[in-house]
Amino acid sequence: MTILPVHPDITSYLTRRNLLKKFTKQILFFESNPRHPSLNVELMEPKNKGIYSFRIDRKYRALFIFRDDANAIEILSATDHYQ
Repeated sequence: MTILPVHPDITSYLTRRNLLKKFTKQILFFESNPRHPSLNVELMEPKNKGIYSFRIDRKYRALFIFRDDANAIEILSATDHYQ
């Protein structure tokens, strides 16, 4: 699985919250096995939009979409899971 380059705003958000190391670890899991149990991948509502999320840690998740070739994903955002 290929992960497209992350937008600098997302990297900045992760850095401000000391999540960059955890995010990088989860990205490595995702690249090797998108179904890794620690990722807890979920399809977000409304399901027809095709936006998924994976766990960065207990409080934060990363939102992503599958690109057209379905072998690549694009990270859209990193958010507080309980917003």
